[in-house]
Amino acid sequence: ENRREAAVEIFEYIEIFYNRERLHSSLGYRTPEQMEELLNFKPLAA
Repeated sequence: ENRREAAVEIFEYIEIFYNRERLHSSLGYRTPEQMEELLNFKPLAA
C-alpha cells in the first residue's frame, strides 16, 4: 500500500504542480515533454 500511495503522490505532483514549460539545461534546453517525445519517437521504416 505504501508503494501505491507513493506512486499516486508522485503522479499528482508531476501532473498538477510540476512546471512542464521550464527549459532544462540538462535536457539540451528542452522541456520535459519535448524530451519525452524525442525519446519515444520511432521513425517509420522506409
